[in-house]
Amino acid sequence: MTQRIDYQKQSPELFRKFLAFSMAFEQSAIEEPIRDLVDIRASQINGCAFCLDMHIKAATIHGERPLRLHHVVIWRESNLFSPRERAALAWTEALTRLPADGVPNSVYERVRTQLSELELSDLTFLVMAINAWNRVNIAFQTVPGTFDKAYGIDKSGLA
Repeated sequence: MTQRIDYQKQSPELFRKFLAFSMAFEQSAIEEPIRDLVDIRASQINGCAFCLDMHIKAATIHGERPLRLHHVVIWRESNLFSPRERAALAWTEALTRLPADGVPNSVYERVRTQLSELELSDLTFLVMAINAWNRVNIAFQTVPGTFDKAYGIDKSGLA
C-alpha cells in the first residue's frame, strides 16, 4: 500500500481553519445528538472508515445508545428515531448523494416540517462539513483510531 501524505502537516493553516469551522457547530441550532447522527450517516454513505470510527466513539461518549448507533444505517425502517431526527437524516442523505436534479421538493418539504429556517441552514453547513472531512480522510487514507487520544475519544471504551 502506498503511504499517503499527512494533510494536517502539509496544510496546517487550512486544517486549523477548517477544524475551527467544524467546532463552530457546537454553538449551532442543531443539537449534539442530531449532529452525531448526521456525521455517522454521511460517513456511512461515503465509506469513510476514519470518520465513522471517530463519530461512533464520540456519540458513545455523548451518551448515544448502542442500538440506535446500529440502526443509523436502517433509520427508515427503525422506530428508534424521532421525526426531527428522521428529517435530519433524510436531508443528510439528499445532500450527500446529491441527485442530478438536486434535492427533491418532497424531501425539502418534509424537512421544513421539522426544522426552522435557521436549523435547516445550520444543518446544511453541518452536512457540507462532514462530507468534506470524509473526502479528505478517504483521499489520504487516514487510519481509524489514529487521533483518538488527541481528540479525546479514547474515553469511549471502543478501542
